[in-house]
Amino acid sequence: MKNKIVRLVTTAAVMLGVGLSSFTSVKAGEDNYTYVYDYWEDVQDSPDAYTVARVFDFGALGLDRNLMAPESLYVNGSKVYLCDTGNNRILLFDRPSSDELILEKEIKGIKGAEPETFNAPSDVSVDEEGYIYIADRENHRILKADQDLNYVMEFTRPSDQAIDAGMDFKPDKIVADTAGRIYCEASGINKGLLKFENDGVFSGFVGATRVSYNFTDYLWKRFASQEQRAQMTSFVPTEYDNLYLDREGFIYAVSGGLKEEDLKNETVDAVRKLNMMGSDILVRNGDYPVFGDLYWGGGGGITGPSYFKDVTVLDNDIYICLDQNRGRLFGYDDQGRMVYAFGGNGNQAGYFRKPVSIEHMDNDLLVLDQQDCTVTLFIPTHYGQLIYDAMAHFDVGEYDEAQACWEEVKMLNGNYSLAYIGIGRSLLRKGQYRESMDYFEVKYDDENYSRAYAQYRKQWIREHIITIILILVVLAVIPLTIGKIFALKEEIDNADIFKLRRRQENQTE
Repeated sequence: MKNKIVRLVTTAAVMLGVGLSSFTSVKAGEDNYTYVYDYWEDVQDSPDAYTVARVFDFGALGLDRNLMAPESLYVNGSKVYLCDTGNNRILLFDRPSSDELILEKEIKGIKGAEPETFNAPSDVSVDEEGYIYIADRENHRILKADQDLNYVMEFTRPSDQAIDAGMDFKPDKIVADTAGRIYCEASGINKGLLKFENDGVFSGFVGATRVSYNFTDYLWKRFASQEQRAQMTSFVPTEYDNLYLDREGFIYAVSGGLKEEDLKNETVDAVRKLNMMGSDILVRNGDYPVFGDLYWGGGGGITGPSYFKDVTVLDNDIYICLDQNRGRLFGYDDQGRMVYAFGGNGNQAGYFRKPVSIEHMDNDLLVLDQQDCTVTLFIPTHYGQLIYDAMAHFDVGEYDEAQACWEEVKMLNGNYSLAYIGIGRSLLRKGQYRESMDYFEVKYDDENYSRAYAQYRKQWIREHIITIILILVVLAVIPLTIGKIFALKEEIDNADIFKLRRRQENQTE
C-alpha cells in the first residue's frame, strides 16, 4: 500500500482547485446497497449502479417443476443456457425483451452420444461456428454437439502422468475459444486448466496458480520425518472455481477459498487473466488488491474474505466477480480499480442465499442462485450507464463526451474516485495538462499525474522557449560584458600609469 498520510497537507487546497463542492451533492439513500472504497480504504456509499429488473423463479421461467441444484448460466447472443444440474437437463431460454426469459427447449441429452442422457451437466459453452460443448460431469466427459443437438465428438479423461490414475475425470467448467479448443476446470485437478485441441487431443495444462507457503513450514518439512511430512499441508497450487473467455480470447479465472494470510500478503490471486501461454496478464494498478471486500468482519455470522465463485467480462473490459460468501458483485475496470460493489445475503430482490453463476447480456447482468433456484436480472441505472458511456466515449477518442459523462457522474457521487480520474484522463488527452494534474492530484493517481506533469513540462518549455533563450543569452552576455568593461578599465589604468612613468623618466633626463 502507498504511503497516504503525507498527502493530507495538500488535499484541501487541491480540492478547492478542482471545485469539489460536489462532495455535498447527491448521496446514496438509506435503501442503497452499492458502495466503493476510497483511497484511504474507507467504505463510501454510492448511488446504485444496477437495479433489479426481475427475479425469475421456476414459474416465471415457464418450467413445470423447480430447478434442482442448478450450477451455471451461459449467454450466447439472446440465448441463455441454464444447467439444471440436479434434474440432469439443460434449459435454453430466449430473451425477446428486457424483462423476459422464454423457455425454448429442455435438453436432456445429445442424439448419438453413448449414453445419450446427461448425468449432472455442470456447464455449457458455444463456439463461433455454433457447436455446443457440455460438461457432463458424472458421465466423465465433455460433449460436442451441433446446433441440432447431434453428437459430434467427446473429450474424455486425458492420459497424462500428472493426473492421478485413480482419479475420475469430472469436468466442472469449460470454455471454447474461436479455434474450437476447450479449456476445462475439473474437480480435484489443481495443475491449471486442462487444454484440449479441437480434435480432442489433450495438449497440457494452462495457467497453474501460484504456490504459496510459509517459510517456517518449508524449513520444518525439510527436516521432518516422512510421517510428519505426510500430516502437513502440501505446497500445491489452488484449484480454479470458474472461468470466462472474453471477446479478445483471454481467459479470466477465479479462485475462491483462499487463505486469509495469503490474500493479505498478496501471495495468491483471486482473479487471473490468462493469455494463450497461460501467463497471468491482469493489470493491478488499483489502490488495493483485487479480492473483493477489504474487511472481513463477522457481521451476520459470516466471516472470512470474499469467495469469488464466478466472473464475467463486459465488452468495455469491466470484469465482475461474484462473491458467494456475502452474495455481492464486485466490478473492476481494466486497471484493477473498483468500479462498484453491491448485493448481499438475504431473501429480498437483489440479495442472494447461494449465488453460483453470473453472466451478462450487453451491460445487463444475470445471477443464478442455487439455493433459491432463481435467476436475478440486473439492468444499469442512469448512474451506472453514465459510467459505461464515459468509458465507451473515451475508448473511441470522444474525450469531450467522456468528460461530460464523468462530470455528471461526479455530480451524482462527489466521492467517486474514477470520475475525477476519468475527467483528468480526458483533459490529458485533450492537451490540457495543467488542469488534468489537479484532478489526478486530488485522487492521488501518481502514475497519471506523472504522465501529465511530463507533458505539461514539455508544453511549458515550448511556449516559453524564446523567453528562456533570451534569458540564457542575457545571463551569458552580462558576465562577458562586465569582463570586457573591467579589462578595458584595466588597460586605461595601465596606459595612464605608463604615460606617468614616461613623463617622470623624461623629467629626470
